[in-house]
Amino acid sequence: MKTIALVGCGRISERHLKVIEQIPNLKLVAVCDVQVDRVNKVSTEWKVPAFTDALTMVKATKPDIVSILTDSGSHPEVGIELAPHVPVVVVEKPMSLTLEKADQLIETCERCGTKLFVVKQNRFNPPIQALKKAVDAGRFGKMVLGTVRIRWARHQAYYDQDPWRGTWKSDGGVFTNQASHHIDLLQWLMGPVESVKSYVATRLAAIEAEDTGVAVLKFHSGALGVVEATTATRPKDLEGSISILGEKASVVIGGFSVNRPVTWNFQESEPADEEINKLITDPPNVYGFGHLPFYLDVLDCLESGRNSMLAGLEGRKSLEIINALYESAFTGREVFLHYVPQSVPLGRDFERKSL
Repeated sequence: MKTIALVGCGRISERHLKVIEQIPNLKLVAVCDVQVDRVNKVSTEWKVPAFTDALTMVKATKPDIVSILTDSGSHPEVGIELAPHVPVVVVEKPMSLTLEKADQLIETCERCGTKLFVVKQNRFNPPIQALKKAVDAGRFGKMVLGTVRIRWARHQAYYDQDPWRGTWKSDGGVFTNQASHHIDLLQWLMGPVESVKSYVATRLAAIEAEDTGVAVLKFHSGALGVVEATTATRPKDLEGSISILGEKASVVIGGFSVNRPVTWNFQESEPADEEINKLITDPPNVYGFGHLPFYLDVLDCLESGRNSMLAGLEGRKSLEIINALYESAFTGREVFLHYVPQSVPLGRDFERKSL
């Protein structure tokens, strides 16, 4: 039996709490939030102690795992503070807004011997798992084009829930928040990115950061990629999809949370291809069903000693791409990875300008 405590009782905590409840060998022992009313409500509902200070909570309850679900901008600071006191840190996406803070978090966990896991639950979607297996088996041959499309609806009420939402210092826009999962999938399936060129705009939401962005990616393999992302879809979520095209195959995983195989065409078929439609899932919201297998994977890594596919350095890869996207958008230049950010507003106070 492993024990777990949560830092942050906002929107995403509901998903974590329900998943933890489903795992027999994982026990919730405490929750923490700086908002007293919010943490007391969760504490009462789940019958665990409430804290308003994360370090106090960890020292008092000594959990095996602490999950950081606070605003995006505070993820690394909370992780760095807690790493010396817990065996395992789980951090929701993004692990940080800046590469500097991400590196500090990774280094701190390594120095303390603390395991670090970054939540990228869509990697566990059954159709995505099947797609990754096909890629790793070489069934696509030479890669040609990878595309992700995030067409979601986030109305003003979503951003007004918390003052940090949509700010550069503490959140970022659609690239950082909603599209981070899909950008992660794109690099996971297509390989390392060489350069990016992007544009951003704020069209419907009254926020500092962008609600709409497009980008072109060049991969080291020579393949190209496209990212199309918006939270200005109206009136409701439309899709969250990925397409992978190669010389021997074309695959599209659609739905509104990369959960539904739309196209599964291979030059050389295999018996398992006939079963692909059995992998369709229809989650009730864009979070999907991936948090459960994510936590099960964390527990298995701890028990078996194997390395996770979502350790800190792996979680950093999509963050570097996202920073490059903003660097390109704000300078008008093609940006090559690896680079030192100069014009990225993420994680900083920012005087609003039109995008």
